[in-house]
Amino acid sequence: MQTHIRVLLAVSFLSVALYPDSGIAQKAVAGNEDWGSISLPNDLKAALPLVAERDEYPTFVREMIELKWRAGDPIHLFLILPKGRPKPPVVLYLYSFPSDTSRFLDDDSCKLMAQNGYAAAGFVSALTGQRYHNRGMKQWFISELQESVGSSVHDVEMILNYLASRGDVDITRAGMFGQGSGATIAILAAAADPRIKALDLIDPWGDWPEWLAQSTLIPSDERAEYLKPEFLKKVAPLDPVGWFGKLTIPVRLQYLSEALVTPPMARDRVAAAAPPQTRIIRYKDALARYKAAPQKFLDWIKGQLHGVGGH
Repeated sequence: MQTHIRVLLAVSFLSVALYPDSGIAQKAVAGNEDWGSISLPNDLKAALPLVAERDEYPTFVREMIELKWRAGDPIHLFLILPKGRPKPPVVLYLYSFPSDTSRFLDDDSCKLMAQNGYAAAGFVSALTGQRYHNRGMKQWFISELQESVGSSVHDVEMILNYLASRGDVDITRAGMFGQGSGATIAILAAAADPRIKALDLIDPWGDWPEWLAQSTLIPSDERAEYLKPEFLKKVAPLDPVGWFGKLTIPVRLQYLSEALVTPPMARDRVAAAAPPQTRIIRYKDALARYKAAPQKFLDWIKGQLHGVGGH
């Protein structure tokens, strides 16, 4: 694992070194991309992918790939392919800020993701993990919420484009598993891209006015800045409350026993906005259930993709 991490750090360092000045990097990242729209900009073009590492295990193959469509913002994609299953369905995994990619280097986790013949594609959102660099001290995921969410929605669509270009996964049977901010991004990405056929969500962020006013993630000395009308106006088009009900695909919405960074009222409003086919589950002992049978948490979305497309 240490070798894998060193390889990716070296690749990332080379990419970032090309844009050492934070002002230059910010300008290069922005370009003409509209972070306030979930639609993918036509001029967002991908560079050639770089496979940094490929490792084979008894039941799966793991590739670590650098993708890039913005200067100074390389994305590390971890693609887990099941052995003995040509062109498998694929589930995209996006966990909440501030999660990193370490779970995709855990062999047991990868084995579970690939179990029963499914591919997995894991990555992190903008301004998270290895993607947080060349920023001012006060710039972080929430201060740049429009960019963090909006650009990550575009990333999902670009990753789907990349997976389609490979030809070794079945992009007609693609689903997405999201947690926290990753669940929010998954909702918006599904609204933008019909290639996503099912969503499995845990504690999505949303209802931005309430979330920004009450979330425990936000430092008290910063909160007033995020409640200003101009800030709320920028993130309003990226509120999952406005998009969730438009989805027609299978959705599972899971809530843990206690609200973490999302206040109860915001939770309730996101749940109320869910489309009628959504299966909503509120756990009292989610952590214990997961430890007892982690595979069951992944089985649902795999089951939804099993019969999609008539395969």
